[in-house]
Amino acid sequence: MKDFDASGTLASAIDFHLAHSVGKTPDSASITDWRLALSRAVRDRLITPWFDATHQTYAKDRKRVYYLSMEFLLGRILEDAVNNLGLEDEAKEALAAYDVDFVDVVGDEPDAALGNGGLGRLAACFLDSLSCLGIPAHGYGIRYAHGLFRQSFEDGRQMEMAEDWLRHQHNWEFERSECLYDIGFGGQVTENGKSAVWTPSDIVMAQAYDTPVPGWRASWTNTLRLWSAKPRQIFDLDPFNRGEYMQAAAPEVLAETISRVLYPDDSTEIGKELRLKQEFFFTSASLQDLMRRFLAHNGDLRALPSKVAIQMNDTHPAIAGPELIRQLMDVHGLGFDAAFDIAQGTLHYTNHTLLPEALEAWEVSLMGAILPRHMQLIERIDDRLARDVKASETGVNTHIVDNGKVNMGTLAFTCARKVNGVSALHTNLMKQTVFSDLHAVYPDRILNQTNGVTPRRWVHGCNPGLRNLLNDTIGTEWVRDLEQLKRIAPLADDPDFCQRFMAVKQENKRRLTDWVSDKLGVDIAPDAMFDIQIKRIHEYKRQLMNALETAALANAIRRDPGAAWTPRVKFFGGKAAPAYIDAKNIIRLINDIAKSINNDPVIGDRLKVVYPPNYNVSMAEILIPAADLSEQISTAGKEASGTGNMKFALNGAVTIGTLDGANVEIRDCVGDDNIYIFGMTADQVEGAREGYVTQNYIDQSPILSEVIDQIRTGFYSPGDPTRHWPVLEKLLRDDYFMVAADFDAYWDAQRKVDEGFADSDGWARMAVLNTAHSGWFSSDRTIQGYADDIWGVSSLLEDDK
Repeated sequence: MKDFDASGTLASAIDFHLAHSVGKTPDSASITDWRLALSRAVRDRLITPWFDATHQTYAKDRKRVYYLSMEFLLGRILEDAVNNLGLEDEAKEALAAYDVDFVDVVGDEPDAALGNGGLGRLAACFLDSLSCLGIPAHGYGIRYAHGLFRQSFEDGRQMEMAEDWLRHQHNWEFERSECLYDIGFGGQVTENGKSAVWTPSDIVMAQAYDTPVPGWRASWTNTLRLWSAKPRQIFDLDPFNRGEYMQAAAPEVLAETISRVLYPDDSTEIGKELRLKQEFFFTSASLQDLMRRFLAHNGDLRALPSKVAIQMNDTHPAIAGPELIRQLMDVHGLGFDAAFDIAQGTLHYTNHTLLPEALEAWEVSLMGAILPRHMQLIERIDDRLARDVKASETGVNTHIVDNGKVNMGTLAFTCARKVNGVSALHTNLMKQTVFSDLHAVYPDRILNQTNGVTPRRWVHGCNPGLRNLLNDTIGTEWVRDLEQLKRIAPLADDPDFCQRFMAVKQENKRRLTDWVSDKLGVDIAPDAMFDIQIKRIHEYKRQLMNALETAALANAIRRDPGAAWTPRVKFFGGKAAPAYIDAKNIIRLINDIAKSINNDPVIGDRLKVVYPPNYNVSMAEILIPAADLSEQISTAGKEASGTGNMKFALNGAVTIGTLDGANVEIRDCVGDDNIYIFGMTADQVEGAREGYVTQNYIDQSPILSEVIDQIRTGFYSPGDPTRHWPVLEKLLRDDYFMVAADFDAYWDAQRKVDEGFADSDGWARMAVLNTAHSGWFSSDRTIQGYADDIWGVSSLLEDDK
């Protein structure tokens, strides 16, 4: 067995860790053992740049970014780290010496179950870009023991099971057992003159776990710090000795519940209480931690905004405003106005939704019971807002506390120096709708930062064929400067390049075909159009409209199977929140439609429907490179941005979509001729609401009427004809997201897609131009925008140039 040498080869490091970290010999090691050994070997190479980045940050005393997010959807870390460090060939060679396949090893790693969808994946992309750009930063979140949930299907229904991603040791993190903070809940507040003392009735402890986040080639490495809830008293021996074993373990169980599951069901009062506790838990721990770091080198609290930029990712950490003010007042002795000004100069808020129900609002009674001191401070912040409203002479009437609820979006806006939307359309709609009154009072506060995705994972890592083609054609600088992709635009008219480009796509489709056959037992033709909609299941994203169009297409094929149909495989992927019954009903309908179509001998290979369960980042890394058509069909004005749309376009898929979110900017970048836009605009959607009757649109559409009748009579649920009536009842009663109104336009656009795909040369040209003109959607560009326009920070890598 070789001795370990930190500066030695990767092969020697793997050999060392297999023996000394995993405790196995090569002849007895499983794939998991090899994965753990490789992970340790790669992690070793992150330590020095990680330490160097930390030392530089302290030495230069520069402003730091703290990114607070309930989600960090990292996906698999090993392959990403190998690619970032440039170790792919060396890792493959080292494992091959033992007849171990690198692909099997990286595929053994479970996805870190720390998020649900776009919010968490965006946060992960931002961490990557912060490191790539050399901006000192910490990500802060919760170390969920069981994450969201593992999805399966039973008779078409979504079933939820606990995630077990921590079943094996998580080799990428460093446990910081010494880094503990008290987090209080409930209790009493006593006031003594100008000071207040909050005495919580319950206290848990937040313990830190650190994961290094390397930039490209590890030129800079930042930290993701996740908090796990621990009890103050681990075990109560007295009841244990009395045989009361469950009571003895109760303190540990109750504390750890806080960091057990992402987004617990909040349809009950106890569920609401847990979610509010989670949000305060990680926010308070993060603020205590960054304040400790700041005060270790700065004695003047007024300097906090010049040294610290805190970004609240959505409303989940909105309690950061009152909590930072509480710490400044109750711990450090500042007055309210001074504390508020410091907090507002430090905090910034990203809004991700225009849906009122997604802008959290907590009952005053719940807030007062769980966080009594914060409820007092929220009322004072509300008074401060009222003074600003009065001084502005705008005549608007806006409150944080209203109708017995604390509006967290308004709270986040009031406590933030800058508030940003995540696409140009979304930001403009923020000013006109959910924050119109606040925008009138603070006209300079809202600005836009269109989302982006990291090219390191979403091309270089997940699409090696395209990576190699780009490297051969334009060199390797595109990985750090995605705008370099424009250099392939002239090659869209080069038949040889287009042929090579589409050969990469075809190989990705074959990889997906094999995966579907292996995982689901469904055989699909790689030459068919791969039409993919993967995202969280929500009514505004309109998976229902896609399902209805799929059923309508099946009807058309049955009527005329001999016609020149463009073969399609329709892919769906995504989870519905456990308490979101309407979304879960849509999932069951999709699965029943799939079952009917896939078993229809008349339809055959002309149309297939595939819905793999448990959609996650790793699945997306297989689906996205293989996509021909990207479904981005949300109701106009409802999708803030989207990032899946960017990933698809970047990988050479053509978009069918509404003018919603970043689809608008994708159209502007790729050109009207290289995207399929349909449906009402945001203004038209709002104009159509008055007097909207779903049945009128159904009656005007024979295609849609036929599908509705089939669902009503149980065509897709033989033996249970009423199974899907709840979907129809909701559609007919409240088609708020205008599925029926946009259906015919969607159907017509899909028939144009059929024609486009049948022209293989024209489609190849569109695919190439989508990749060529997607460079603007790099998260590096987004983070540079935050750095310049919001945080006022600069790269420490620039100091070395």
